[in-house]
Amino acid sequence: MMERLDGRIADAIAKGDHDDPFGVLGPHGLPDGRLLIRAFLPDAESVAVLDAASGKEAGTLAATHPAGLFEGVLDNRAADFRYRLRVGYGGESVDIEDPYRFPALLGELDIHLLGEGNHLKLYTIMGAHPRRIDGVDGAAFAVWAPSARRVSVTGSFNQWDGRRHVMRKHHDIGVWEIFIPGLGEGEVYKFEIKDRFGNILPLKADPFARRCEHPPATASVIEGETTYAWKDAEWMKRRAETARHNRPVSIYEVHLGSWRRVPEDDNRVLTYHELADELVPYVRDLGFTHIELLPITEHPFDGSWGYQPIGLYAPTSRFGSPDDFRHFVDACHAAGIGVILDWVPGHFPTDTHGLEYFDGTHLYEHADPRQGRHMDWGTLIYNFGRREVTNFLHANALFWVNEYHLDGLRVDAVASMLYLDYSRNEGEWVPNKHGGRENLEAIDFLRRLNELVYAEGQGAFTMAEESTAWPMVSRPTYLGGLGFGYKWNMGWMHDTLSYISKDPVHRRYHHNDMTFGMLYAFTENYILPLSHDEVVHGKGSLLGRMPGDRWQRFASLRSYFGFMWTYPGKKLLFMGGEFAQEREWAFAESLDWHLLDDPLHAGVRLLIADLNGIYRRMAPLFEKDCEPDGFRWVECHDVDQSVFSYLRHAEDGRAVLVVSNFTPVPREGYRLGVPVVGEWVEALNTDDARYGGSGVLNHGPRAAEGVAWHDLPNSLVLSLPPLGTLVMETVAPPVAATTDAESAEDAPEPPAG
Repeated sequence: MMERLDGRIADAIAKGDHDDPFGVLGPHGLPDGRLLIRAFLPDAESVAVLDAASGKEAGTLAATHPAGLFEGVLDNRAADFRYRLRVGYGGESVDIEDPYRFPALLGELDIHLLGEGNHLKLYTIMGAHPRRIDGVDGAAFAVWAPSARRVSVTGSFNQWDGRRHVMRKHHDIGVWEIFIPGLGEGEVYKFEIKDRFGNILPLKADPFARRCEHPPATASVIEGETTYAWKDAEWMKRRAETARHNRPVSIYEVHLGSWRRVPEDDNRVLTYHELADELVPYVRDLGFTHIELLPITEHPFDGSWGYQPIGLYAPTSRFGSPDDFRHFVDACHAAGIGVILDWVPGHFPTDTHGLEYFDGTHLYEHADPRQGRHMDWGTLIYNFGRREVTNFLHANALFWVNEYHLDGLRVDAVASMLYLDYSRNEGEWVPNKHGGRENLEAIDFLRRLNELVYAEGQGAFTMAEESTAWPMVSRPTYLGGLGFGYKWNMGWMHDTLSYISKDPVHRRYHHNDMTFGMLYAFTENYILPLSHDEVVHGKGSLLGRMPGDRWQRFASLRSYFGFMWTYPGKKLLFMGGEFAQEREWAFAESLDWHLLDDPLHAGVRLLIADLNGIYRRMAPLFEKDCEPDGFRWVECHDVDQSVFSYLRHAEDGRAVLVVSNFTPVPREGYRLGVPVVGEWVEALNTDDARYGGSGVLNHGPRAAEGVAWHDLPNSLVLSLPPLGTLVMETVAPPVAATTDAESAEDAPEPPAG
């Protein structure tokens, strides 16, 4: 006779309060060679054991607890006996697999790498994955919850009953796992977690879910291994070779939900497939080299624009499936356009289905609110001192660049990560071990992030949104830097926008706003950003900042764009800026595409396309963006006339001359020093009538004379347009290397920086 299961253990199983259900349920070999099988099946009336091979009944299980606990003993059956259960409900029966008969899923290497926090493909074992085990199809689940008393997988498949599929715990690493037969792609689930005190927490979404329900629904969805057939092999092969600082990088920043909507269909957003058909050719025709996406990692609240993500491993379901997103990326690559993701490792929201207090402890966030709560955004800050947390984030970065072929990551809010006292008053922060304000753990996290992306990311690059004077953000880690490829030049953006927003008569008093940036222009590898942050929260649009009458406003903006596209640094422009959107950006509305019926708005878009064209064609405008000998002021002291002029140099010594006149007064006979004699021609003039300008152009070649000027051996006399920027190049310069996207015969090559 077998010994009856201890009543306390039976009660614990029945209440879903046992932390080792695999030690009780499923098959257990007895010393006398027989096989004990237990199953917990609430509402069942009878349970028979079937031989999986023959389908014949091998025995029955008797009810031993009113909540639905059954057990029985089979003679002459090995512990690895493959069986199924035939369960009777209300006079009918159903055959099921017993999830408790399957072995542990995690291998020794996985457990070792998890323990040391260095599993670079963490996403392949954590979360939910359809698998076939012992000839049975199902889904394998794994979740990190070291302080939980019990963790279960719940869903409609088990009536959201957390007692039915309690997971196995690996105590040494705090990971819970289970294989549930019969589940597959598309099944909706969450984790039910009981904390160490026995309290059931709000149901949690899977931190590693590769797909989520469409918000406002919050459950995770089982996503199978992709069968998507990528078509960008040539792109992926070449992007590492072209991810250099001497390449043109011009970025179109996009919020997918508001770029364009479908008003005749209840103003719905475009799908990933529609965006591939509409957004990609639009960006290609404008000549941008990259699209940067505001975060498309799954997020519950539209109004966060994606910057408060919960599903860090899932492309948002707002626009389609994960494979639909792959199609979008593939379409970008086919058009010669790289894809950058705004990536948010600095904080996460407090939604109860998310990471907050995940296992009944402050698992992902710091427990001390002086370290773990972001005061400005009401969000939580990752605990970068936990190796499991940094492993979660590092693996996520590699997930996007390798699994989704993304070409770059723009890391959001880096300054908030670097400083312990960021946006905090005295007494509201905790100093580091040296008594300083630097977040040493976050610094280590960022350095390791960049080392991994550049070592394992198949040529992907990184950039930092960092708004302070932190040194060496874009310098290698082996030199003491943070290791980013680029840094956003927030100082340049602030100073130049401040200048151009002044009335032209007052600009002479703010001349240094346009020249100050050159004092630090080569301390980092810079991107010049006119991002979404500059057209929200009451700031208005870029055009709205321009002073004067309507013509002057457009002229100032065109001239400013000309200055930006010829100034050292890669370029970034938020959507709508390319056609001078009048109003401030609104995340729930489409851009105002009707404005393109106005010649002035259409002229700005044409200018942006032409600026990208000369930028990609003229090597002096990009080859030495990050080197001081790629730039030389010609005249930066003409305060009274608000004129700026400078030379940009290529690696082979070729130069282009740029002149900006930021007053509405045309200036004839303006002499400027140039390095070589010969004929110069106007490659672009923002005052061209095609763009809506007054047409003050320098027609035909202009001969440079051997008259020394501005400490240069030769000089050139030009007509300067009102509120205009012009670009001069020598006649028939050698053709600069172009991207393969400009060749009809070759496959596109990514012009990453």
